[in-house]
Amino acid sequence: DLYPFEETVASGASEQEIIEKIDIGGISLIRAAAKNFKDVLIVPSRDEYASVLELLKTKNGETSLEDRKSMAKKAFAISSSYDTAIHTFFLGAAESANDTNWEAPTNGVRKQKELRYGENPHQNAVFIGDLDAMFDQLHGKELSYNNLLDVDAAVNLIGDYSTTSFAILKHNNACGFASRENPLEAWQVALAGDPVSAFGGILITNAKVEKDVAEAVNTIFFEVIIAPEYSVEALEVLKQKKNRRILVQKPVELPTRQVRTVLNGMLEQEIDLKTDGIADMETVTKVEPTDEQKLDLEFAGKLVKHSKSNTIVLAKDQQLLASGVGQTSRVDALEQAIAKARKFGSSLEGAVMASDAFFPFPDCVEIAHKAGITAVIQPGGSIKDKESIEYCDANGVSMVLTGTRHFKH
Repeated sequence: DLYPFEETVASGASEQEIIEKIDIGGISLIRAAAKNFKDVLIVPSRDEYASVLELLKTKNGETSLEDRKSMAKKAFAISSSYDTAIHTFFLGAAESANDTNWEAPTNGVRKQKELRYGENPHQNAVFIGDLDAMFDQLHGKELSYNNLLDVDAAVNLIGDYSTTSFAILKHNNACGFASRENPLEAWQVALAGDPVSAFGGILITNAKVEKDVAEAVNTIFFEVIIAPEYSVEALEVLKQKKNRRILVQKPVELPTRQVRTVLNGMLEQEIDLKTDGIADMETVTKVEPTDEQKLDLEFAGKLVKHSKSNTIVLAKDQQLLASGVGQTSRVDALEQAIAKARKFGSSLEGAVMASDAFFPFPDCVEIAHKAGITAVIQPGGSIKDKESIEYCDANGVSMVLTGTRHFKH
């Protein structure tokens, strides 16, 4: 077992005592054994003793290559965590925002880019990764910390749509989105959903930007535009604003796991890559959604996955009419969405509603129906699902369940 470095730091020991608890030999043995997993079974922690003993009993003292590789992965996770703890200790007071020598833990990624500042001007920040592998920046200022957060949200959102689409994002949430036969129409319809919030937003499309699209988007102020390709004429229009960031998105795979710092450690999870298609929908009401409604339910279900919880999305004819995001009450999220749709003159008659999680009570379904909603998509799983379904049946509303929750915090 490794020297108890983190426990020593937590005890308030002196720097010299802490340094003495940096394990050298143990960590070297773990790494050496893990490297040679083809011939060696590494047991890197006491927590693995019981499972390894059971494995050896089950397989008569033998292990497979896959068994050894699995343990090697755990070993490198332990060594990485141990070294990160040491690195964090040495950062010490250098983490202060006033220290220009501040350095971020890289988690193994060597390439770092210093940003002007973080989420706010008094916070310093770096980007750890390779932006050049993701984008070609054709014009404009360097991307800011907040730009990068929004660009990440935009890229993940548009990636769930195969049809020609245009999205407008603010603070990680879509405030405009539409899918159409051509990008110009997609832009016009997306903007119509909320022309006010679009100001200062991030634009993204999965289609080539031609001159007509460039002239259309050029009528509003926006921070960043992302597309797979631009015509020469389109770039001439877009470059009229010197600070506007113009990005070409490259066809690269995005990470499948997500890491974030929490308290004195980190959380790691698989990214929510599941989309709820028509095949995933289970109709639980007497009324079956029409083919057009199913397409809208699928469209809205993808949008709700990429919005901050609690969230409700209202959509019709492949257009985001409005959404309520980041609310502590699902009813508040719905009422926010309804109010926004009405504010910008969008009719909710025949629209669909998507929810990122189940309805704890039938109140949302009732409010939505009275506003004009005729079809609903939600995960299901509430002990009061039956009450929501009964309300739908009594009022001619169709409801489909997906069985998949899409919380996003």
